Amino acid sequence: MCSPTIALTVASVASAGIQYQAGKEQQKQAYRQQIRQNEMAKRNANIRYASAQLKIRQELNKASQKDLQGTLKARKARATYIAGAGDAGGLAISGSTNALLANYYRTEGKFRNAIRNNMDINISQFERNLEAIQFGQESQSTYLTPPNSKLLFATQALNVANTYYSLKFQQQNAGLMTGKEKAEQTRSVTDWQDV
Repeated sequence: MCSPTIALTVASVASAGIQYQAGKEQQKQAYRQQIRQNEMAKRNANIRYASAQLKIRQELNKASQKDLQGTLKARKARATYIAGAGDAGGLAISGSTNALLANYYRTEGKFRNAIRNNMDINISQFERNLEAIQFGQESQSTYLTPPNSKLLFATQALNVANTYYSLKFQQQNAGLMTGKEKAEQTRSVTDWQDV
């Protein structure tokens, strides 16, 4: 006949084995979920990077088109002015004429500077957006914790040992003897009677 302590210990070992397998599978599942989360964060960041890059390329293209149009418009205005001044009797360009011509150049320069300043602002914002995208990816990513079957096994083994010694302690507190202790007591009594 099997002692209750051994039976409970065997049940505890079986339970620990089942818990070990379940815990191991749970750790694997959590690890796979972490990998999926990181892949989604990376994919999301790549999409946002591509979108931000497309936007800045479009802004640069638009600014260069505006710059070209402004330059062509300024050249046309200067050419019209110079031709009109030259048609006024073949006179050489005078000081006031030069001042007006310089005004055309100044206006063109201010226009082009405004376009460049706007593009500098857009590029700075683009760089901040890239940093925000990277920060977003980092905040969406999780740390990978691979399954640790050794730690899980050690935990279950300690649980079994804890159960065994807890049962032994309860048995001693209740004043119950183990089969071995009963056999020793019986043997000591029979040995004493033989003397």
